[in-house]
Amino acid sequence: QVQLVESGGGLVQAGGSLRLSCAASGIIFRLNDMGWYRRAPGKQRELVASISSGGSTNYADSVKGRFTISRDNAKNTTILQMNSLKPEDTAVYYCKIPTLAYWGQGTQVTVSS
Repeated sequence: QVQLVESGGGLVQAGGSLRLSCAASGIIFRLNDMGWYRRAPGKQRELVASISSGGSTNYADSVKGRFTISRDNAKNTTILQMNSLKPEDTAVYYCKIPTLAYWGQGTQVTVSS
């Protein structure tokens, strides 16, 4: 069965950095596209960044130039490196396989001004 476990969230000041990690199991990781999503208080969940099985990446306009998504197929892990964080990046962050309905528990990111 699919399992995605996010980690690395926390409280950081504006301008700081965090590195989120997502460990996947129950799938052939290297064959799957992966995405990082977030849900801010009072807002709908949105796609932040995605990476295809071949390594192609896409980003929401709001995080371009600040966030970097990567994957390590040997470790079944997806990473979201977040730099120059802003208070508006505060949200619960989730990794997800876009073609599956499964959501992990997420990890809270809070950016103070």
